Amino acid sequence: MPLPFLMADGVSDADDYGDGDEVLAHADHDRWRRPYRPGPWRVAISALLLLLSAFMLLATMIIAFAGAWSGAGICLVAALAVVASAVQTLRVGVWVSRAGLRRVGFFVTRTVKWSEIAELRTVQQPVRWLGLPRTVQGQALTMSGHDGAQFAAPVLLTDHNADFLSRAEAFDRAADTVGAWADEYRPVPA
Repeated sequence: MPLPFLMADGVSDADDYGDGDEVLAHADHDRWRRPYRPGPWRVAISALLLLLSAFMLLATMIIAFAGAWSGAGICLVAALAVVASAVQTLRVGVWVSRAGLRRVGFFVTRTVKWSEIAELRTVQQPVRWLGLPRTVQGQALTMSGHDGAQFAAPVLLTDHNADFLSRAEAFDRAADTVGAWADEYRPVPA
């Protein structure tokens, strides 16, 4: 009797046993999806934040058993803030759908329709290392608008961010995938 397991890419191995009538997640182009996997640095930062929140929740329980309810409430709110920041850290990146391109930041999310993007290209330029103020020479996927219109954040991906540090091939694949989405859904100029 086969037991279905969920693989790392979200596809169940039950698909190998003849369940061909269900729609796979990557078949729906109207859903927002990240065209690449989160990198090890991003996952490690989120894991450390979740570990910290576990200790904070344990401290909340100890404080609550001691009877200091106001302190337990403050500690609980702080732990939930750390959990929320860990989840948001995993969400940060570029997401695509048929509607356009969405750049999710830690605090700000911006969505641009495919029709507003004139060009996506990979350029050599100084990029921020792991999002810190220090810059190094690297590659960045940038976007530009029609008629010289500038976007507030033209840099989408860099090869030195938390997703692609020391993973040049993954950066190239992600840039190519975002470019393929743009080529497929950007309207052809008349």
